[in-house]
Amino acid sequence: MTTRANGAFDVKLTPQAADDGTAAAGIGRMDIDKQFHGDLEATSRGAMLAAGTGIPNSAGYVALERVSGTLGGRTGSFMLQHSGTMNRGAPQLVVTVIPDSGTEGLTGLTGAMMIIIAGGKHSYEFDYALAAPS
Repeated sequence: MTTRANGAFDVKLTPQAADDGTAAAGIGRMDIDKQFHGDLEATSRGAMLAAGTGIPNSAGYVALERVSGTLGGRTGSFMLQHSGTMNRGAPQLVVTVIPDSGTEGLTGLTGAMMIIIAGGKHSYEFDYALAAPS
């Protein structure tokens, strides 16, 4: 059975020094530091690679983050994988739980998260499933 978690999150992106290869390719690196609120009470740390193009509002990014906290009354951690593109201002984003990345009470977690940015604020809708506790 799938459950939907909702809430807001705060995110801090910190640019990191690029090596000569990624800098020459126009790829930037950032550290991710998030605080989730609402149905998911958690923190996350991760890394992002992003690249823009010569066309305004066209870009792409990939990211990985480890989320640690409480979801559905169960505590543990899991990994999220992001793949996002912006095609001349039209966004497409897929954020999924990496299979078998759940630990402790979140072992067996599956799901996908939608990130919403409105009025400069970040929120999420997280459709997930958890196996019954053993």
